[in-house]
Amino acid sequence: MVKVCVTGIGLVSALGGSLEDSWRNLIAGKSGIRLNQPFPELRLLPLGLIGQQPSELTMLTRMVVASALQDSGLVTPLADCAVVIGSSRSYQASWEKLARQMHHDAENFPVSSFGNWLETLPHINAIASARQIGASGIVLAPMAACATGIWSIAQAAMLIQTGQCQQAIAGAVEAPITSLTLAGFQQMGALAKTGAYPFDLHREGLVLGEGAAVFVLESAEFAKQRQAKVYGEILGFGLTNDAYHSNSPEPKGKSAIAAIKQCLERSCLLPSDIDYIHAHGTATQLNDQMESMVIQRIFPQGVAVSSTKGSTGHTLGASGALGVAFSLMALKHQILPPCVGSKQPEFDLDIVTAARLSKIQQVLCLSFGFGGQNAAIALAKLTEQGKSKK
Repeated sequence: MVKVCVTGIGLVSALGGSLEDSWRNLIAGKSGIRLNQPFPELRLLPLGLIGQQPSELTMLTRMVVASALQDSGLVTPLADCAVVIGSSRSYQASWEKLARQMHHDAENFPVSSFGNWLETLPHINAIASARQIGASGIVLAPMAACATGIWSIAQAAMLIQTGQCQQAIAGAVEAPITSLTLAGFQQMGALAKTGAYPFDLHREGLVLGEGAAVFVLESAEFAKQRQAKVYGEILGFGLTNDAYHSNSPEPKGKSAIAAIKQCLERSCLLPSDIDYIHAHGTATQLNDQMESMVIQRIFPQGVAVSSTKGSTGHTLGASGALGVAFSLMALKHQILPPCVGSKQPEFDLDIVTAARLSKIQQVLCLSFGFGGQNAAIALAKLTEQGKSKK
């Protein structure tokens, strides 16, 4: 099987405008979540905003794609590079703005006001990324709720493993701070009132956050030929669906367990080989309860666990991609990132409440999305000889 390596990372979050800034603030136990009221019709809410106002999807995408390429040392155009950029909400903010304009003045609303609405279709962001890097090969735009980020990386890895390309730009971008998204989660009773506290006894719910993480993936052979630096190797992944409910996880976590076991088997790993789990950890009652049960069942020996959503907020489709970026930084620096916001863990897990030096070789990153979308991906640190230690 062709080995797939990560040779570049671009990231922006409420914690910082770059991978290094976000990582440094995360390790320091800081949070980018602040009380904000971007829409006057909605109450003051804790949000993970990158700037003072909600960000724009295209801007975030261009920023992280450019950062990933610069980090990898690649120069455009990259004609044969595959592009797999996903998003859960995509251009929803643009459509809400258009709908609001139509509602206010439907009779006098000119056709010209629609602008080039084709440029806001859900898949256009991935195509724009292909234009940005001069790619004319495969372009995919996955949408799998909160599992989108890991799905995107897995799909890109499969393209390389099957020989369809040697390089791919993969990840997810989310600008979900819109009035409809906030109102919807508020109506569900899922939004926190003060902050995000994953796995904590007093957790209140999720906090929406903006963010994006994009990776340069390459076959190990191609990366070696161009003497690229390597963050780590993608060992394997597992993708399943509950087929149970639109927004509640299957109570026994059967499909989530299947995804993790599938990932471990494809990665040729045992549960005891995993040194750290970057959990989905939304700080909602149902997710944290189900996820804790699943981790305890598969990893009875215990393993270090944390969720970074207490720092970045829940970036929906981008959350798994951010998790992969932080997991790769954990491998690079041999530091376990903290579960910011968790003061009194409710569950019998080894929750990392403060940054911890640790010997880390293999890590697991988890995402669980609405509709029962389950995703798990295993990553490994490379030895000096360029081989992962399995």
